Amino acid sequence: MSDTKELTYSDVSEHTGKKDLYIVVHDKVYNASSFVDEHPGGEEVLLDVGGQDATEAFEDVGHSDEAREILNGLHIGALKRVEGDPKPKSSGSTATSTTPKTDAGGLGIGVYAIILVGGAAAFFAYQYLSSNQNKS
Repeated sequence: MSDTKELTYSDVSEHTGKKDLYIVVHDKVYNASSFVDEHPGGEEVLLDVGGQDATEAFEDVGHSDEAREILNGLHIGALKRVEGDPKPKSSGSTATSTTPKTDAGGLGIGVYAIILVGGAAAFFAYQYLSSNQNKS
């Protein structure tokens, strides 16, 4: 444990600039300074959570395994909680917050499928009725 640096929220909150940016994800502290310009979501996304607990924001996006590997490469230490720090987000709330998003995404695809099938049915009905009128 002696090789792992321990930082408090107070320590982390001092690092909020583009060239000096720390974030906390799952009680681990990461120096995201070198990744700000490379972040696919843009630098604003990281700067908005700089010096704070970014766990919820990180998990809500649903980062890939590759993104998690990059994050591991930025790890600099562990968060040392002291009295008065914000309470951690429980892992259960993260799981429940991502489940509705998955369901909502499925519903969105279902709506598009219904619209597509309905449009196709209307088109074929129009073609059928038009061809019947031309025969008369």
